[in-house]
Amino acid sequence: MGVVVIVLAAGYGVAAGLLLPRAAHRLSVQPGEPWRQRCPQGHPLRGWLGPARCRPLRGRPATSGAAHAYGPSAVLPAALTGGVCALIAAAVGVRPEVVAYAGAAPLLVLLALVDRAVHRLPDVLTLPLAAGTAVLLGLAALLPGSAGSWRLALLGGAALGAAYLVLHLVNPAGMGFGDVKLALSLGVALGWYGWGVWAAGAFLGLLYGSLYGLTLLLRGSASREQGFAFGPFMAAGALTGVLLGGFGA
Repeated sequence: MGVVVIVLAAGYGVAAGLLLPRAAHRLSVQPGEPWRQRCPQGHPLRGWLGPARCRPLRGRPATSGAAHAYGPSAVLPAALTGGVCALIAAAVGVRPEVVAYAGAAPLLVLLALVDRAVHRLPDVLTLPLAAGTAVLLGLAALLPGSAGSWRLALLGGAALGAAYLVLHLVNPAGMGFGDVKLALSLGVALGWYGWGVWAAGAFLGLLYGSLYGLTLLLRGSASREQGFAFGPFMAAGALTGVLLGGFGA
């Protein structure tokens, strides 16, 4: 049964990852700018999900020639989302909370793509992710076989959000407000398995980001004042914590 769950989760992750490139391209804009409506060659973009490729409209001059890509390749998000979902299924197993964690994985990958491109975590993703994670874990708590606490999940979300808010107030240039909003959902996910898992995931997110920043400094690729996308490291730390919690439960 466990192998079946892992295979199904991996398949779901790959399928979801294949739909992310167009959304990543449309959302990768600077604050205050509208979401992208056209590809770089001027073709209107239809919908939010799908590959980042387009063809000229039928019946109109093919000003750009053959089909062309305009955003991230689908290979990376598909492989990443599939791998994350498979790891979650292997750790959590058939317990009902696996739905909440696997459901959050595509949005986290999409956030990582956008953050890496423009150093931004859009509210249109972070806030629904926090609410959705809390609701799904709340439903999981009502089902038999769950291994966590919804009360601790909510407390974990509030605590991690508050901790990142303090970091933002202390150093706004180094910790964006989008990171604070992302911390809400990650804290909920970590708090489900208790404060030990919460602390491990929160610490590892900071550790991963610090090690990356230190590596950039040592290589001379960045200055002390230069920022980098911190959201992917927060998500990686939370994933590590959830895996530890799932295997431990």
